[in-house]
Amino acid sequence: MALGPRLDIRQSQSLVMTPQLQQAIKLLALSNLEVETFIGEALDANPLLEMGETAPGGPGEEAPVDEGRRTHLESSPVDQLVGEGRAAEDRPLDIDPAALDLDRDTGDGAAALADAATPGLREAGSIGSESGGGSGEGPDIDERGAGAASLAEHLHAQIGATTRDPQALFVARWLIDQLDETGYLRMTLPEVAETLGLPLASVEQALALVQTLDPTGVGARSLGECLALQAREADRYDPLMARLLDNLDLLGRGELARLRRLCGVDEEDFADMLAELRGYDPKPGLRFGSGPAEAITPDILVSAAPDGGWAIALNPATLPRVLVNRSYYVEMRRACVGKAARAWLGERLADANWLVKALDQRQKTILKVAAEIVKQQDGFFRHGVSHLRPLTLRTVAEAVEMHESTISRVTSNKYLHCRRGTFELKYFFTSGVAGTDGEGVSAEAVKAAIRQLIDAEEPKAILSDDALVDLLKARGFDLARRTVAKYREAIGLGSSVQRRRQKALAGVR
Repeated sequence: MALGPRLDIRQSQSLVMTPQLQQAIKLLALSNLEVETFIGEALDANPLLEMGETAPGGPGEEAPVDEGRRTHLESSPVDQLVGEGRAAEDRPLDIDPAALDLDRDTGDGAAALADAATPGLREAGSIGSESGGGSGEGPDIDERGAGAASLAEHLHAQIGATTRDPQALFVARWLIDQLDETGYLRMTLPEVAETLGLPLASVEQALALVQTLDPTGVGARSLGECLALQAREADRYDPLMARLLDNLDLLGRGELARLRRLCGVDEEDFADMLAELRGYDPKPGLRFGSGPAEAITPDILVSAAPDGGWAIALNPATLPRVLVNRSYYVEMRRACVGKAARAWLGERLADANWLVKALDQRQKTILKVAAEIVKQQDGFFRHGVSHLRPLTLRTVAEAVEMHESTISRVTSNKYLHCRRGTFELKYFFTSGVAGTDGEGVSAEAVKAAIRQLIDAEEPKAILSDDALVDLLKARGFDLARRTVAKYREAIGLGSSVQRRRQKALAGVR
């Protein structure tokens, strides 16, 4: 065999993701509000794009558009384009048709590869109904609350009126900034004095100023001190209450008889002291927000259809509408004299057309996946969380003939609003446990059943985990005791011993 350089011709195949396809994948994982930010950047970069008006009414209504000046490609039928002599505008997306199968097999596709069988951009899909238009009702006003002032801002606004001493004011403001979200000071005063290089007496004076601010109890270094500040404010801090606050560990362990003997009071006075203690706030700082609250705006609206099915629609309040300004394109093309300028303008038009169609395909895909989720979880929408079924990405992917990765992108950062509230689409994908009838049941349904049983238990008949197993089995849930304990702890419910102590404390009036 001769050794030396030579040229060979080889034929090979490879999958190349175009920038447009990468853009479609990115769009699919964004919420409607995040898409608005993405579109804003596209508007700055492409002079042929402009933002359309959001539909003011229900999902079936559209804002009026001047068809003589611009064309909304998302809703322009093919026949209309042909009749206006603009058939070229309906050219397909820049995707190899073979890639449709790649999306289902390898997960490399995105919204642009989805099946187009879903209802149109502004049309509401309906399960069990051919004409199910979505409801125009949006989320309740409670879900759009504004962010409250933080604890530090609230305290800084008060501290200036407490003293005119510059040093005390400086230390007090520094201490305010060290408080945690509950209003507690986790540093010791000697540590503060060493950090600031000040006498301990100056730090104690500043802390006393902080502890006079509203809400009462902020600046405390322990639970006992926090409750003591509130007791002093209510003029209920006497030696007996001080003895009670010094032995809160006994109260936490439920040793009420021993605690009453230490306080030296009868049962009636002891009950009054505990009732007073329950009226105090152990974490006063939590009344204030740690930052601006972000309202959750749903991307999908689900309402009952007249025929008993469900109407699913995209939220028109957040639905992005991008238009291609055709008249401006014609004007710019007339002004382009060089080949490079015309090539640049052609690229901008192609990018604009792609973005409009990619958004259209994205919304069709979201509607299609949301419709399948509602179909799978019909029991939840009709009867509540107790009828939530086990559901996986694979189940939905097989039903809509897409890849699991595509379903994962569609359900990321998307929220669904129905009469039961607003839920993230990921909420409807839950693991399952075995049922006595052989069918799987959702883990969320099991947690709801455990919470219901525990909430209904009597103080003198606290249910053990073994008793919960028997009661759940009677309801059709076949679970082991360790599984019940795991779910009970996951929803924040204590053991039978802890609950017995809590209900004993609650029973003392």
